[in-house]
Amino acid sequence: MFEKLIEMFSYPFMVRAILVGVMVALCSALLGVSLVLKRYSMIGDGLSHVGFGALAIAAAANVAPLIFAIPVVVLAAVLLLRISGSSKIKGDAAIALISTSALAIGVMVISMTTGMNTDVYNYMFGSILAMSSSDVELSVILSAVVLVLFVLFYHKIFAITFDETFAMATGVKANLYNTLIAVLTAVTIVLGMRMMGALLISSLIIFPALTSMRVCKTFKSVIINSAVISAICLFLGIAISYLWGTPAGASVVVINIAAFIIYSIIGMIKNIKNWPLT
Repeated sequence: MFEKLIEMFSYPFMVRAILVGVMVALCSALLGVSLVLKRYSMIGDGLSHVGFGALAIAAAANVAPLIFAIPVVVLAAVLLLRISGSSKIKGDAAIALISTSALAIGVMVISMTTGMNTDVYNYMFGSILAMSSSDVELSVILSAVVLVLFVLFYHKIFAITFDETFAMATGVKANLYNTLIAVLTAVTIVLGMRMMGALLISSLIIFPALTSMRVCKTFKSVIINSAVISAICLFLGIAISYLWGTPAGASVVVINIAAFIIYSIIGMIKNIKNWPLT
């Protein structure tokens, strides 16, 4: 098995998949902690549906998928924040409104143009073969930008994650940093869809954060743990996909489920040890 893993790195498409996958996994894990704590974790699922609609239109128009989809999903993320900030339509309803609309538009466009072909299947469920060299270059650059911006504004993101009202009182522009989180999430979602698919990409945002929270108690430790877990699970998922021919996106999710169960058991054991003796 070790020889097969070494052999895996001899294929350029596998190297591309691992490189982009780890970068996207890191971005998803970092952003996921804030989204989960702000009770906004389903934004990933909503934006992935918007991404599917955008990719469907790009395929029908025969334009570069990522270049077309990224600005569309970013606009959707900003619009989602504006709608959810309204007194009439709140978080989950706004996500459902935008995601189902985009998904319906994508399906309509596909049905009237290309039909349910291999490209559409890859957008829905992901494929490590779906990324070209140009996609990889763009993905790595944008992932690096997401990571750098998150690190630069870490303290502001921390402030609005835990107490947005207090942060605003101290002069932090909460709306600006909420928009920044939404935009970075939108970019990450589009980059990850090529590998994970529209139906599974939100798992990269939700699972690592929830897994880390089973054991870690501080924001910084959860952030670091989430990044490590996400990268390891991504690599193991791709390795399993290569060794046994399973879908890459589903394999990554299954490994994340296993990690969540393991961390939950560890957390339960720690809590039992900390119970006061009577």
